Amino acid sequence: MNLRIGHGYDIHRLVEGRPLILGGVTIDHPLGLDGHSDADVLVHAVMDALLGALALGDIGRHFPPDDPRWRGANSLALLRQVTALVREKGWRVVNVDTVLVAERPRLQPRIPAMAANMATRLGIGPDRVGIKATTNEKLGPEGREEGISCSAVVLLVHDPDGGHDP
Repeated sequence: MNLRIGHGYDIHRLVEGRPLILGGVTIDHPLGLDGHSDADVLVHAVMDALLGALALGDIGRHFPPDDPRWRGANSLALLRQVTALVREKGWRVVNVDTVLVAERPRLQPRIPAMAANMATRLGIGPDRVGIKATTNEKLGPEGREEGISCSAVVLLVHDPDGGHDP
C-alpha cells in the first residue's frame, strides 16, 4: 500500500496566565491553552494524525506528559521530530487538512503564518497545509470559551528514496 491516511484530535482548556499559541503563532488573547508543553492544539492534532497514519501510537507515547523534558516544549520542535520519524519509516507528507474550533479570538488573519510554520516543519509547501477556523455556535466547551479543539487529517505516500519531494 503506497498511501496512508491519519486522523488526529486535540483539545485543551483555556486558562489565565498562559500564552495562546496555535500553529506556532503567539496570539494576543487574555487566555491561553493549558498543558504540559505549549499546548498548541493545532500542532498536536497534526502530530497525532501523522503517528496514527503509521500506527505509531500518539504524542503521549512519544512525548509523555509526566516527563519533565517536555515541560513547556515548543510543539513545532516536536512536530519536526515526528516528521523525521515519518521519513525514517520511508514515508512523506502529501498534505494536511485541519479544523480549529474556537469562539474567540478570530483566527482567520493568522492562518497564513500558522500554515507557513507547520509547512516548514513538515517539509512541504504552505499550499499543502489546510487550516480552517470555525466557531461551535456557542455550544460545548469551545462554544462556552472553556477550550479550543482541533481535528486534523494527513495523507502520507510511501517514498523509499528518503521521504523527500521530487
